[in-house]
Amino acid sequence: MELVLADTLLSQCPDSVALLRGVCGPDEALSVERAEALRFLLQRVSGGGWRGEAEARRLAWEVALGHCFPALFGSGSGPAEERLRLVRAACRVLRCCASLCGPSLAERLAREALAAGPAGRLQTEVAVELLAAMAPWLVEPALVERAVGSALVLLQEEEDEDKTLLAAAKLLPALGRNNAALVRVWEGLVLPPEGAPQAVSRTLLVLSSLSDAVLNSGVQQLSGGAEGQAPCLLDARLSSGFWKVVQKGLTESDALCRKRARYLLKRAVDMSEKLQSECGCSPDPGNGPCLFWWSAEKNDKLIPFWENYILIMETLEGNQIHVIKPVLPKLNSLYEYAISEQKDNWVFHPSWLMCIYRRMFESENKTLAKEGVIHFLEMWQTQCLPRSPGFSEFVIGPLMDVLSESSFYSRSSGQVIGICPSLGIKLQKFLAAFLTNVPEEEKSSFLLRFIRRMSNRHWCAIPILFLSMALAHIPACRVLDMEGLLALRDVLQCTMITHQILLRGAAQCYLLKAAMLLINVEKVSLSDISNFVISLRPEESLGRGTVLWKMLCDWLHVNDKHFRRPLNYGVPQDRTLLNVYVQFLVQDYLKTPIANEDCFVPDWFEAKLVATMILLAADVEEMTHESNIERIELKALLNPLLNVLLKVGTNPYISTVKTDKSLQLLLKLLQTCSVRCSSPQTDGVITFLRNEFMTALESILDFLLRRLAANELNAISDLERCNLYLEVLSELLCFCSANGGTRGVSICGFLSSLINASLCNLQEMSSEKEVKLGEQIQKVVSMASLSVVCEIIDQKPALQLESLPAVEMLKTFISCSQLNHVLKKPCSMEKNSCLEDPSSQQGWGKIIARYIHDQWVCLSFGLNNYQNLSEAENLEQFWLDVQKHARSLQSALEALTILPSDHVLPVFHCMKILVPKLLESSESLCIEAFDLAWKIISSLNTQLIFWPNLKAFVQFVFDPEVLAAAAKNKSKAYIKIKQIMFQMIEMSSTKTGVFNTLLSYCCQTWMFPTFDNRNAVENVFSNAGNYSELLIEACLFGTVFRRDQRLSQEVCAFVENLGDECSANVVTESTNRDDHYVRVCAIKFLCLLDETNTLHKKFIEDFFMNLLDKGELMSKSNVRYYVNSLQHRVKNRLWQTLLVLLPKLHEDILTRTVDRILQAGYSNNQASVKYLIEWAIIWILHKFPHFLQKFWDCFSYDEDRLKTSICTFLSVLSHLDTVLQNTSEKTPILKKALTVVLQWCFHHNFSVRLYAFIALKKIWGMCKEFCMEDFETLSPVIESCLQQAESMHGTGNAKKNWQRIQKHFFFENFHPLKDYCLETIFHTLPRLSEIAEEEWISLNKFRVFTDIPLSATFPCSCSHTELLDLKPNDWSQQDIGLKSTEPDNPRQWTDVQKKIIPWKNSTPDLDLELVFQDRATKLGKSSSKLIVVASLIDKPTNLGGLCRTCEIFGVSALIVGNLQYINDKQFQYLSVSAEQWLSLLEVKPFQLIDYLDQKKSEGYTIIGVEQTAKSCDLTEYHFPEKSLLLLGNEHEGIPANLIQQLDVCVEIPQQGVIRSLNVHVSGALLIWEYTRQQIIRQKLQR
Repeated sequence: MELVLADTLLSQCPDSVALLRGVCGPDEALSVERAEALRFLLQRVSGGGWRGEAEARRLAWEVALGHCFPALFGSGSGPAEERLRLVRAACRVLRCCASLCGPSLAERLAREALAAGPAGRLQTEVAVELLAAMAPWLVEPALVERAVGSALVLLQEEEDEDKTLLAAAKLLPALGRNNAALVRVWEGLVLPPEGAPQAVSRTLLVLSSLSDAVLNSGVQQLSGGAEGQAPCLLDARLSSGFWKVVQKGLTESDALCRKRARYLLKRAVDMSEKLQSECGCSPDPGNGPCLFWWSAEKNDKLIPFWENYILIMETLEGNQIHVIKPVLPKLNSLYEYAISEQKDNWVFHPSWLMCIYRRMFESENKTLAKEGVIHFLEMWQTQCLPRSPGFSEFVIGPLMDVLSESSFYSRSSGQVIGICPSLGIKLQKFLAAFLTNVPEEEKSSFLLRFIRRMSNRHWCAIPILFLSMALAHIPACRVLDMEGLLALRDVLQCTMITHQILLRGAAQCYLLKAAMLLINVEKVSLSDISNFVISLRPEESLGRGTVLWKMLCDWLHVNDKHFRRPLNYGVPQDRTLLNVYVQFLVQDYLKTPIANEDCFVPDWFEAKLVATMILLAADVEEMTHESNIERIELKALLNPLLNVLLKVGTNPYISTVKTDKSLQLLLKLLQTCSVRCSSPQTDGVITFLRNEFMTALESILDFLLRRLAANELNAISDLERCNLYLEVLSELLCFCSANGGTRGVSICGFLSSLINASLCNLQEMSSEKEVKLGEQIQKVVSMASLSVVCEIIDQKPALQLESLPAVEMLKTFISCSQLNHVLKKPCSMEKNSCLEDPSSQQGWGKIIARYIHDQWVCLSFGLNNYQNLSEAENLEQFWLDVQKHARSLQSALEALTILPSDHVLPVFHCMKILVPKLLESSESLCIEAFDLAWKIISSLNTQLIFWPNLKAFVQFVFDPEVLAAAAKNKSKAYIKIKQIMFQMIEMSSTKTGVFNTLLSYCCQTWMFPTFDNRNAVENVFSNAGNYSELLIEACLFGTVFRRDQRLSQEVCAFVENLGDECSANVVTESTNRDDHYVRVCAIKFLCLLDETNTLHKKFIEDFFMNLLDKGELMSKSNVRYYVNSLQHRVKNRLWQTLLVLLPKLHEDILTRTVDRILQAGYSNNQASVKYLIEWAIIWILHKFPHFLQKFWDCFSYDEDRLKTSICTFLSVLSHLDTVLQNTSEKTPILKKALTVVLQWCFHHNFSVRLYAFIALKKIWGMCKEFCMEDFETLSPVIESCLQQAESMHGTGNAKKNWQRIQKHFFFENFHPLKDYCLETIFHTLPRLSEIAEEEWISLNKFRVFTDIPLSATFPCSCSHTELLDLKPNDWSQQDIGLKSTEPDNPRQWTDVQKKIIPWKNSTPDLDLELVFQDRATKLGKSSSKLIVVASLIDKPTNLGGLCRTCEIFGVSALIVGNLQYINDKQFQYLSVSAEQWLSLLEVKPFQLIDYLDQKKSEGYTIIGVEQTAKSCDLTEYHFPEKSLLLLGNEHEGIPANLIQQLDVCVEIPQQGVIRSLNVHVSGALLIWEYTRQQIIRQKLQR
């Protein structure tokens, strides 16, 4: 219509200039509508036959320079969107003008565009639009070069994303369509200068637009250039730079970028297949085959490879494992194609395979990422892959990145807790196999980079553990030098970050093993080794006496002659290099400059290093000279140290630094020898050290006494030195007493002198008004000395120090001293107004805290000692007076408020003694103490101080005397204690181990009291009944952990199962913090109860009743009850506990409870709970057969009540032989059983019949066995029933289910009496019941937990192993298995659905013209200006539903790819005649580009429904009135070459996991949102 109007105007108007000016408007004010009219007129002029070509050019120049060009730079007003529409309309007119006038006009306008300075955003956009319009007619080389250069700069360096996208979407594609510019554009895109940034997503956008030019299977003349210019053809396939861009695009995080890369790959493959010619890009030197090649002879291999490759890449976009998993076998076929038949080289470049793995690794779906990791690792185990340098980079980069995800190391289904996770095993095998594939000259570089990657990022404990384990399992290859050792040490530092001590220690063990395997000893010295070894913590991994320590000693011995030797000392033939090095180390350590009198204590690092190396050298000597008892070499190593220690007591001129270093070395030697794995009695090295150090004991003690008691420590910096001296004293006395050496006289004399001097100093009153710093520091030292003496007396009773007169004086001093006494701040510090001494940086507040802490240590010693005196003696002491006790407790509360949390432990120890004596007389004060102490415990975060403080807190709050006194009157204290008890249980859900600490202490004190008085013992056990809630909660305790917590526990269990093989298990202290230990402790406590004891009997009965009450309450609750739910688990634990208590119950209590137990069988229980209830009923009936009548009554209820429970009671009947084992009169019972069972054999429910047949078979077998003639009349009926069961409908599921139920473990293998033990109840039965593995408690845990001993009378395990050998898949659960068919076998995927959309369907075919077939609107033109384009949708169902939606909301037109769809029955079924009332147009997919261009020129905004990096949220987007909605294909979405045609992409916000909506649903949501906005707009206009 527009063209007809243009022809009419031109034919009727004689003055063309006047016509054009009239269209342009007055004052050159060009509008969008006038610009469109000009374009139509010029299009008709350019068609020829109108007043001559010269006249047409003159008009074009006039319009271009006189009207359109000035409009581009005019000062138009209005919003930016309208301004941009005007610019684009003007540029379309200028394009028509350039087509008439040729290069002369185009180049002039292009120069103007390039000269326009970017003063603002709009000006830059104007220049780009103008340059893009003129690009096809540019010829001049310099101008072309300048235009392309500007466009590339804008593409690669511009920070404004909008400007960059404009250059990529418009300017560069336009220039690329010009012969003169194409080569330059191509080089700038795929061959950027070295070091220049390459924006992959933008580059792919341009390449997609130029795909017709660079990937064309036919010879095509490109537009532009001078007339007659030869066509310029490029073949992108020949450029390795192009393929690198495509590969990068395939692994980009942006989905749109990946789509463009796949589009280009498809076009290249299709082009190669069509041309059938040889081609290949240039290969990278030394890096295998070229990135892309084609050969007609290899078509049968090339086509399947690329089809499968593209299929996999497209399927990965789904991001759903159930969709992707069937396609993964295709990845194996890629390897088959990619490797030559000789398996010695790559046919296809391996980087293509790495792109697939990278795509999987970076997936948001962690299951998919893990599948990718496992597949990659397995390929190296199952196939001998040719070498490729790219794989090494891939392992160091993407693979290690994805291996940092902790959740990947979870157990596979079917793996038992404690087994190494499958990924850990695969990682070990992979690294060993991969390293054998790496050339020898490259192994060092690869391993170094691998180890450095482990240290240059924050790894969690679990990944670092399994990577370290993989390194430790590499076959010995000594390729690492000093740099490798340093890298391993850096990894060691990374392991220290985690708070999980066991995992940290295990990682250290494996890293040391890896070092011994991988280090080239000829390139490292012993100095390097010692610096590495010292990074290992002896309390976590490298403990003396462990397997790891022995391995290290053996390694040092074997390689002694091969270590790199320093130049400054030689090695005699009769000595080892290690011995010479350590001797040099000791001598160098003890050398100190004469003038060096540093006031600070030397750093501990050097002392630790020297001590460790001395002991290593000693153990290596022990290993090589087993018969040498003189230990000459060790003695030589210790001589320099002993020389100093022998002189320190008599030579006051030895420098402080030297004495400090000597004592530090002595302390570290003693501490390293005293680790848990050392055995002093048989350790020759320890015995030798003891004998050597005993010679210097008196000298050391004299030195310590002089320094501690003679006022030589008088500066703040000396307090750290005081700590050193006191540590040495404590450790030395501990070492000597543990190894049989006492030297009692010297020790007693030393301690007496130290006590007297300290007391004298503390009691001395200063006569001077000014308080001096030195005096105050000495008082702090004296109090610290007394606190250590008190601890030594308490902890070393073998030294018999309590009878010393000085100790009596100490006790008297403690009894009279003021608690919480604070030393006044020295005047020198007050004058400086400084809280910290600049020389020491230790605040005075910390000093006072330490001083008060030591006071409470002394008071704790005094209270402990006087508590053991007789009552007559106690009456003479002040602290047995109630009022003085109250004052002491009040002081304790004050101390808790002023002391930091790491200093309150001795206060808790004192409160343990004070609170029991005050609870009755000063209850409110004791409750205040409970509250304040619990507040402190709740606020503690540091692990090292939390657990000791918690233990002390439990000991004073839950002291047996306190519990008994509180429960006696059910006072407020009783309520407060129970409140704290439940708060601690709640804390256990977040801090594992809290409940363990509480329960273990209570159970020990209740079952094994320390009192000799019988009444006191009974009083203590009564606490079990008064606080039975604690035991009930313990029996039912078990947190359902988060996945990460469960993973951590499983990995810890794996490390623990390694046993002594992992030294971390030996040296780390067992904390019993596993949640299972709570139940283990409670069950062991119950097992120890003696039913003949009156107190125990009453407790058992009350406890049993309370458990039944709790079970009934749970059954009545509305909490969801499904398999492995918390409700299920708790109920299972409850019945396990009841089963443990059953043998201890007397007949009288069972008479009162048997009905309730039978009643539990009526509930709808999970399988594991049913087995326990059935077992309990069988056991009761066996022990007390007279309860059988109550059991028979269970079969008399109505069918509705029995429909879920009858199987339970029939299962009990299947064990009637066990029930009647001790019954003499069996005939009446068997008759009754037959009568009951037979009626159920004819039940309409198949499952009930199966259970009845099982019971009938067992009962009838018993009748035959006893040869009872009374049953002859029933014999035909019963035999017929059993025969019917055996034949069971011939074959099929019924037959299989009958066979299965007979093989069910509960009927074939389980014996209710012989299998009664802890192992069956808590491990075997839960395992066979398929309850969650966290509920299985192995017998080993009952044995390992030694806080409570195992009962000698309760059976722990069974003599026969039939149940133990069964596996869960040997039977079916009675709830779900009886009606099931054969277990599902893993599906063998033979083929998959193939959804590859050929590139031809998403690109324009330039040979075809637009064809519009307009269906006239039946009800007149719609008021809506929304067009929905569905040409890419090819499913009639989606089109039918979309047609219906469009008609309902008044869409002006629906565009489809083929109008024949409307005849499809599925279309018509969903459209319900909507096609008759809606305007339908046909635009084929290849015509879409031209159609969208036309609609843009008509002012429509092109909107795509697509997820891109720049997508707008649907909830925030405002639809223009003239909107065109482009919908993508069901699988592919919007093709890459159409996305750049869009003005905006809109995405629908999602909350779920699935990646995308159905295309009809997506379209309907946007149509409604457009309609809703238009309705609101119309209402506002009214």
